[in-house]
Parts: sequence; C-alpha cells; structure tokens
Amino acid sequence: MFVQRQGIIIYLQSLKQAKMLRKFGNIHFVSKRLKYVVLYCNMDDIDRTIERLKKFHFVKRIDLSYKPFIKTEFENAKPDLAKEYDYQVD
Repeated sequence: MFVQRQGIIIYLQSLKQAKMLRKFGNIHFVSKRLKYVVLYCNMDDIDRTIERLKKFHFVKRIDLSYKPFIKTEFENAKPDLAKEYDYQVD
C-alpha cells in the first residue's frame, strides 16, 4: 500500500536551522544559494506540519508542491517513429 506524499518548500532566513526540519519529514533537497529546503511528508499530515512550521521565526515562506495533483498520463501523444523502427523485431 502506497502512502501519498507531498513536497513542502520551506524558505528560511538562514540554513542553520535546516537540520532541525528533519523531524517533520524527509529532507529531499537543500539550496544553499536560495536558502530553501524541500521536505516530503505524508499528505495526511500536511496541514498539521505547515501550522507547526509557520510558528518558527526562521521560516520566511512555505509553498506546496503540486506534483501529486498533476496528471501524468498523456492522451493522444504521438509515438516517436524512429524509436518504433529501432525496436521492431523481424
């Protein structure tokens, strides 16, 4: 059974507190230049996690990832004829 997960992008004042965010979920990426952390957690806990993160003084802004809501199955996509020709078995 898959657990639905969603990414949270957390913009920070300083990266010193980035390690502390590990208790809220899995840290996927930390940008040193733009000072943000991509954190993945269960979709059931998203609202509770965001409310807890907003209380910290070092959090500037929080954005949610829209990846779980984007349709990834494409209809009427044209197949690549070159690839079909390469994979034909005679």
